[in-house]
Amino acid sequence: MSRSTFSALHEKGGSNIGLILDVPRSSLGMSKRKWHSAFITIYCFRAFLSLRPSTLPKHTNSTFISRTLTYSIVRVEPALVPAINGFKADPKSLTELVKEKNLKELLELGGVEEVASALKTDAEHGINGDDTEDAARRHQAFGSNTYKKPPTQGFLHFVWEAFKDITILILLGCAALSLGFGIKEHGLKEGWIDGGSISLAVILVISVSAISNYRQSRQFDKLSKVSSNLQIEAVRNGRRQQISIFEIVAGDVICLKTGDQVPADGLLLDGHSLSVDESSMTGESDHVEVNATENPFLFSGTKIADGYGRMLVTSVGMNTNWGEMMSQISQDNNEKTPLQERLDKLTSSIGKVGLAVAFFVLVVMLVRYFTGNTEDENGNKEYNGSKTKSDDIINAIIGIVAAAVTIVVVAIPEGLPLAVTLTLAYSMKRMMVDNAMVRKLSACETMGSATTICTDKTGTLTMNQMKVTKFWLGKESVEGEAYSSISPYVLDLIQEGVALNTTGSVYRPSLDSEVEISGSPTEKAILSWAVHGSKMDMEKVVKTCSILHVEAFNSKKKQSGVLVKRKADNSSHVHWKGAAEMILAMCTSYYNASGLVKDMDENEKRKFEHIIQGMAASSLRCMAFAYKQVPAEERLNADQKFVLKEDGLTLLGLVGLKDPCRPGVKKAVDECKYAGVNVKMITGDNVFTAKAIATECGILGASQDMFGAVIEGVEFRNYMPEERLEKVDKICVMARSSPFDKLLMVQCLKQKGHVVAVTGDGTNDAPALKEADIGLSMGIQGTEVAKESSDIVIMDDNFASVATVLMWGRCVYNNIQKFIQFQLTVNVAALVINFVAAVSAGQVPLTAVQLLWVNLIMDTLGALALATEKPTRELMEKPPVGRTAPLITNIMWRNLLPQALYQITVLLILQFWGKAIFGVSDKVKDTLIFNTFVLCQIFNEFNARKLEKKNVFKGIHTNKLFMGIIAVTIVLQVVMVEVLKKFADTERLNWGQWGVCIGIAVISWPIGWLVKCIPVPEKPIFSYLKMKKNKHSVSNKLAR
Repeated sequence: MSRSTFSALHEKGGSNIGLILDVPRSSLGMSKRKWHSAFITIYCFRAFLSLRPSTLPKHTNSTFISRTLTYSIVRVEPALVPAINGFKADPKSLTELVKEKNLKELLELGGVEEVASALKTDAEHGINGDDTEDAARRHQAFGSNTYKKPPTQGFLHFVWEAFKDITILILLGCAALSLGFGIKEHGLKEGWIDGGSISLAVILVISVSAISNYRQSRQFDKLSKVSSNLQIEAVRNGRRQQISIFEIVAGDVICLKTGDQVPADGLLLDGHSLSVDESSMTGESDHVEVNATENPFLFSGTKIADGYGRMLVTSVGMNTNWGEMMSQISQDNNEKTPLQERLDKLTSSIGKVGLAVAFFVLVVMLVRYFTGNTEDENGNKEYNGSKTKSDDIINAIIGIVAAAVTIVVVAIPEGLPLAVTLTLAYSMKRMMVDNAMVRKLSACETMGSATTICTDKTGTLTMNQMKVTKFWLGKESVEGEAYSSISPYVLDLIQEGVALNTTGSVYRPSLDSEVEISGSPTEKAILSWAVHGSKMDMEKVVKTCSILHVEAFNSKKKQSGVLVKRKADNSSHVHWKGAAEMILAMCTSYYNASGLVKDMDENEKRKFEHIIQGMAASSLRCMAFAYKQVPAEERLNADQKFVLKEDGLTLLGLVGLKDPCRPGVKKAVDECKYAGVNVKMITGDNVFTAKAIATECGILGASQDMFGAVIEGVEFRNYMPEERLEKVDKICVMARSSPFDKLLMVQCLKQKGHVVAVTGDGTNDAPALKEADIGLSMGIQGTEVAKESSDIVIMDDNFASVATVLMWGRCVYNNIQKFIQFQLTVNVAALVINFVAAVSAGQVPLTAVQLLWVNLIMDTLGALALATEKPTRELMEKPPVGRTAPLITNIMWRNLLPQALYQITVLLILQFWGKAIFGVSDKVKDTLIFNTFVLCQIFNEFNARKLEKKNVFKGIHTNKLFMGIIAVTIVLQVVMVEVLKKFADTERLNWGQWGVCIGIAVISWPIGWLVKCIPVPEKPIFSYLKMKKNKHSVSNKLAR
C-alpha cells in the first residue's frame, strides 16, 4: 500500500486506528498477524467506500451524470441503465423535460450546458457534421426528424371512387342483365358479346379515370414533400450552414431568427428579445417570451415572432408533440378551386339536359317497341303481344335502358373535373421547373385573372447581392485604402457597432483559410466591408464586450440596437444601425475623420440629408451607424428592465449598399404591362432609392409625371379612406412603407375591383399575403411564416418568375376553356343525333359501347391532349379575365355551334339516306356514322387548340403529348372498326368508305377557319337576356 493511501487512511480514521495500523508485524505471532491482516483489509475497504461521494436520496427520471460532485443522479428503476449508444441521456426523459417545461428538473441536471454535455455537443461549435457515424448513432438513439404519415390512398381506392358514379353502376347493372339473358338465349359462345362489350368498355373507362386520379394524387404527394423540406441554419464544426430539416439530429445547435419555424423540440442556449408564437400548439394567440434563465423551452412547429437566438435540439420527429400531431393529419388533396366549383355547376346543368333527353328517348323507344313499331334484323316485328317470349322482352328493355343510360354518360361531361385536375397537376409540375411552388391549387387559376401585382424591391426586382460601395465619415467620403487615416478610436467604435449589432457571423476555419461570412444579404455586405475594408477581427471585438440587451430589427422601425458593456472599463454603450434618415433623426452630434465630435444642428442635418439623397439617387441603399455612452444608472427603466436610448446619439458613419437589378426584370415588367397588369413597387427603402430602382426596372417611365405616382407609406396611411381609393390606381411606387401600408394598399385595390397578387418575405407581410387574392412568398429570403401565409412560393425570389406564374395562370384558364369548347361540341352533336334518330326511327345509331368509346376519347384522352398545352406569348396579348367573366365566352359559342351543327347535319344525312347513297347494309351504315363521328372529334381537337387564332397548327410540334394522343386515338379507332367488330358492333370498311369518313371529318378545319372570321360582341350573349329580364321586372314594378 502506498504512503499517500496510508496518509489518507490516517486522516480518515484518526490517531487510535493509526496506532493499530502501525503495529510492527515482527512483534506479532502467526495467528495474530492473520487477524491484523484481516482487520487492515476490512478497514481499508470501508475507508475507500467512505471516500466515494454520496448519492442523492431523491428519485429522478433522468440518467444524466453531472461533471461536478455537487449532484450525482442515479436512476433507481430499472436498477442499471446503460448509456444509450454512448449518450448519457434518455430520449423519453428529454421529451418529458421539455414537454412539461420542467425548469426545476433542468436546473437540478446542471442547466442547458449539462444537457448539451450529455448529448456530446459543444454548445459553441455544435456537433461534428463530418462524422457520419456520430450522426448514425444519434439517429439510432433519438430517432430521425421525420414523422409517420397516414398511409396514402392506394390505386384500389381510386378504382372504388370511379365505381361510385351512378351512371357507371346503372350501366354495369344493364351489362350484367344483358350478359345473363344473352347467355341464356344464345349460349355462352355468342351470348356474352353484348353484355361483355358494355362491361369491358365500362371497366376501361373506370381504369383510365382511376389511373389518372392516382397519378395526380402521387404528384400532389411529391409536391407536399418538397414544400415541407425546409432549409434550416445549423452550427456544425463551428460553422453556420444550411441543412434540410430532415437532417437535424438530437444535439444539433440551430440558429433561429424572426419568422423561422422551430424545427424540433429543444432548449435555448442564448438569444435576445426572443418571443415565440405557440398558437399552432396551444391555440393561444399571445406570444411567449423565451429566455435562457426563466423559460428556455422551445417546441417544434412553433414560429419565432421576434428576436433571434440559438437552440439545442433535444427531441426530434415522433418524440415531439408536433410529430405526434402531424402523424395523425392526412394531406387533403380534395381542395375545390373556384374554377372547379363553377365547372361542377356547368356539369350539373348539362347533366340535367342529358337526363331529360335520355328520359324522353327511353319513353319514345319503349312506346315504339310495345306498339310494334320496331323491327329486328330480318324485318320482323320485335313485339307481337303474347307471342313474344318474356326473355326477348326483357332483353329489348335492357337494350333500350342501356342506350338511354349511355346517352346520359355521353351528355354528362365528367371529363371537365378530370380536365381541371390534369391541367392543374400539369401546370404545378411545370411551374416547379419554372421556380414556382404552388401551395394552394386555386392560386394557379386565380393568377390568370390578376390585374395588379404589388412587388417588393429587395431580392425580387434586385439580385439581393449587396455590397458596400460608399462610406461617409462625417461629411467626407472615405475611399479605398483611406481607412488608415481614420481615428483609431472612431474605427473601434464603428467595428464595435458592426460586430455586436448583427445577426450574421464571421468564421475562419484556420489562419490560412478564407473568411466565411453568413447572415442576411445586408448583414453579409456590412460584415464583409468591415472585415476586408477596415480589417476588423470580429472574434476579438466580441470578446472585449458583453451584450446586455438587444432590440432586433423589424420592418416597422427599420433599425436594430444593442446595449453592451466593455470588459476593460465597465462602460456601457448603446449602438444603433438602420435606415439612414431614421438614425440621423436620433443624432445630435457626429464624428469626423479626425475623431472630433461635432454638434449637429438643423443646417448640418440638412447637409447629411443631401448626402443620403445623393447616394439614394444612385440606387444605393443607405444605412447609418450611431452610438451613445450610457451611465450605469440609465441602463434600466422604472421596471428594472434594460432600455436602449434613442436620442442624443453620435453619428459614426453612413454606408451605401449597391444591390443591382436582376437581369431580365425590365423585360418581365414590360410583359406584365403588355398583358394589362399593373406593377406597383412597395419597399422599405427611402423614396430616392425606390424611384431610381423603379425607373431602372421599367415600373416608372423616364418621362412619367411623378406627382401621385411616387409616395411614402406614411402619406398613404394618412389619407382619408375616400382619398386613398381615388389615388391608389395612380400610385406606382410606395417607399418607406410598413407591412400595414402594404395591407392597406391591397385592401384598397380589392375594393376597386382589382384581382391583386402580392409578394412578401417577412413575418409582418403575412396579413397582406393572406388578404391578397394571390400571395407570393419568397423561397430564399422568405420566412416560414410568410410562406405559410402565401399561395405560391417563388423559389428563386425573382420577379421574372412572377411573370411566368402569371402566364401559367392564364394558360390554365385557357386550357380549360379549350376543353369545354371541345366537349360541348361532342355533347351537343351526340345528344341531338341520338334524340332525332330515337324519335323518328325508334333506335339510336350509336350503341352503348360506341358511345362509351366516344366518352373515353373526349373525356380522358381529350382532356390529356388539351390540358397539357404550354403557355404562349399570345396569352399575354389579352387583358386579364375578370372575376365574373363567363366561363363559356361568345368566342367559344361561335366556334362550337357551327361545328356541332355541321356534325349533326352530316350524321343525320347518313342516318336517313346513307344506306341509299352508299348502297350498304344497315350495319355498315351505322359503322360509317360511328367512324365519321369519332374522326370529326379527332379533327375538331385541332380546332380547339386555338380559340381565336386561325392557324391551329402553330406550335403543334412542341406538344409531343398532343400528337401522341391523336396518333393513339386514330390507331385505336382503326382497331375498333376493323378488328373488334363483335365488341364494338361494327363492320369492316373498305378504303373508299374510310376515305369518305376522313373527307367529311377534314371539312371541320375549313369550317373552323371560316367561323373565326366572324366578329363577336364582347358582351356575353346571356347578359342581354338578363337585361331583358331586368327591364321586364322593372316595368312590372312600375305597373304595380
